[in-house]
Amino acid sequence: MTSVIAQTRFSVLDRSRTRQGHSAPQALRDTVRLAQQVEALGFHRFWVSEHHSVPGVAGSAPTVLAAAVAAATSTIRVGTGGVMLPNHQPLVVAEQFGVLESLFPGRIDMGLGRSVGFTGLIRKALGRDKEDAEDFAEQLRLLLGFLTGEQRAFPQVHAHPAEGLRIPPYVLATGAGADIAADAGLPLVIGDLRGRGRMLAAIERYRDRFRPSGWAAAPYVVISGSVAVADTTERARRLLIPEAWSLAYSRTHGDFPPLVPAEETEAREMTAKERELYESGLRGQLYGTEDEVAAALEDLLTASAADEVLVTTSTYDQGELLDSYRGLARLAGLPHT
Repeated sequence: MTSVIAQTRFSVLDRSRTRQGHSAPQALRDTVRLAQQVEALGFHRFWVSEHHSVPGVAGSAPTVLAAAVAAATSTIRVGTGGVMLPNHQPLVVAEQFGVLESLFPGRIDMGLGRSVGFTGLIRKALGRDKEDAEDFAEQLRLLLGFLTGEQRAFPQVHAHPAEGLRIPPYVLATGAGADIAADAGLPLVIGDLRGRGRMLAAIERYRDRFRPSGWAAAPYVVISGSVAVADTTERARRLLIPEAWSLAYSRTHGDFPPLVPAEETEAREMTAKERELYESGLRGQLYGTEDEVAAALEDLLTASAADEVLVTTSTYDQGELLDSYRGLARLAGLPHT
């Protein structure tokens, strides 16, 4: 264990991916069980995501799922990675998090993203369009104003029971997200470990531009991505194969399939485009033995000076996924129970 790793928080984001032969309801129950398991391993927080009309992803209502996770755990922080604010009215988001914080005081995080539905029909069903993402900064200001009671856009409108509660907000960076987080004085969650140069540049810009606020006195950076740990390098790499194939398939067929075993993917005949996307999905990922991952994390954390790592690994075999988290907990020296 290295000193920089020991000073870093480690957390988990689970997207409630469906698996071949398992239903979407089972995927949601698996998410709740994983939260209990990583809580016992000593991880700092557990977040869930928002996806609409995406086959292969069961997590469509993050605040509802966060409530189930918080009810099934006792110490780990619980939140969203994230609620896609352009899909919702800020008042409703404030009210939902107010209910969560009221029921589970001191354990709720409000992770917020800028994405809207990824197809025109989904956006139409949500009553949104692409341009709504451009209003994210204003939506964010309104949401935070509902929490503090300082919004002036709607006089005499109050977000009960959220008003006055301390619910930490986080901005998930996509495009201009890092600048919005800096201007609002909020913690930043930024992914794309494979695009390391872009990520480091965005983090530097965020720190340079950061304005202290009532939510955060100083910049706070969470880097997000897949991390796979196993007893051999090849076994760790195989953990990433189910998600790499699912992503490749979605980009060539427009449909996210359930996760399948690695050996089924390896035996598959792929088109040239599928093969290119699949192999691209495996490159630049953080995987290996505990010693190899520790060295890679040491390098990444030294370069980024990140405060926290949010691990987003998905794979078919849930036992192997839990073993990976156990290995990560050991190398990070987490205070497991």
